[in-house]
Amino acid sequence: MKNLTGKYKKYILSLLWLVVGIYGALCAYLFYMQSVQPLDYNNRYFQSDLPYHISMIIDDGWYYSFTAYVYQILYRLGGNGTTLIAGFLAVVQVLSVLLTERLLRLLLRHEKADALTLSAALGLNLVMAFFWPYAGQYPYVSYQAGNIWHNSTYQCMKPAAIAAVICYLSIEKNYRQKITLRQWLLLSGLLVLCTGIKPSFLTVFAPVLAIKLLTDLCGKVSFRQVFLLGSTVLPSLLVILWQNAVLFGTETGHGITFSPWYTFSLHANRTKLAVLCSVAFPLVVLLFSLKELLRDKRYFFMWGMTGIGFLEALCLVETGSRSRDGNFLWGYCIAIFLIFVFSFGKWLLFLKKEKHILLYRACFVVAGCVLAYQIFCGICFFIRLLQGETYFMGG
Repeated sequence: MKNLTGKYKKYILSLLWLVVGIYGALCAYLFYMQSVQPLDYNNRYFQSDLPYHISMIIDDGWYYSFTAYVYQILYRLGGNGTTLIAGFLAVVQVLSVLLTERLLRLLLRHEKADALTLSAALGLNLVMAFFWPYAGQYPYVSYQAGNIWHNSTYQCMKPAAIAAVICYLSIEKNYRQKITLRQWLLLSGLLVLCTGIKPSFLTVFAPVLAIKLLTDLCGKVSFRQVFLLGSTVLPSLLVILWQNAVLFGTETGHGITFSPWYTFSLHANRTKLAVLCSVAFPLVVLLFSLKELLRDKRYFFMWGMTGIGFLEALCLVETGSRSRDGNFLWGYCIAIFLIFVFSFGKWLLFLKKEKHILLYRACFVVAGCVLAYQIFCGICFFIRLLQGETYFMGG
């Protein structure tokens, strides 16, 4: 009987790996179709930033991200075509699923990949906001989500950010006693890579890390250890200086201004309700985990990142031609993705509660229904994207 159960589990796991492969192939098709669209802002077929990103590199020589160098090489290797770029982005999407699975295993303490962690990783890479036409008529741009389909630099930043979080969690457990040179180089290298692709993750990670380290220092953790962990951020700051010169130099005509709720209100019918719908599942889980919030430092850290990301997106807006692009949303979006992953781990623990067992099982069902609907919204949206619909499509 045990052998039959083991074979059944292996069969399910193999089937899930096949699904992940199919997902990668569909992503390659989607990104190729995006990449070959004309540079026409009136185009509403496979709409994305990708053809503009490629043109800025190939035609204008404007290098604002590490992805520019990768695109340049792949474009030339592909015979001055975009096929290899689309394939690269598809690999990046699959890598995000694999790293999400690895993060879930770390949170759930699973030694090997199984059907639960792999299916959850795929679902979490498809999940979208809780679509409610009353709050916002566009399933994509009326809300915020951790899964972005139109911006290739965000897509490339995402797996680097997940890897950085995995590395940080492995270091944070024992950093009060020791940080090895290998650990320091790995985390600082991942932060440089992530920042060089897009600085958004660092803008939400670094402030919370600073608060955490300051708290630890007040809690009598040695200054040396606090400094060692904090210094992993320093190399990334040099990358930000380069990006700031490119994106906000005096000749660009762009700057930053304080304008609360401007970005959130661009496409939502009821702005504050749309914001709540965007993080519906994590908020439901949080509602029943408030007592554990301060005890679970990792969970608290991720909610801190989400809060910082929200405040940045809430208050900061670019001036000039990019004022409506919502570029300060990216940090909030990656924080949303991560809080979904951590909330999933917290949600599963509801089934293990021995005290108030009926209450927690009811909470498990309610939160599960919310998550299922948000994954359903994401799958439907992804299918419609494959048909060429714009991200301004209505529900």
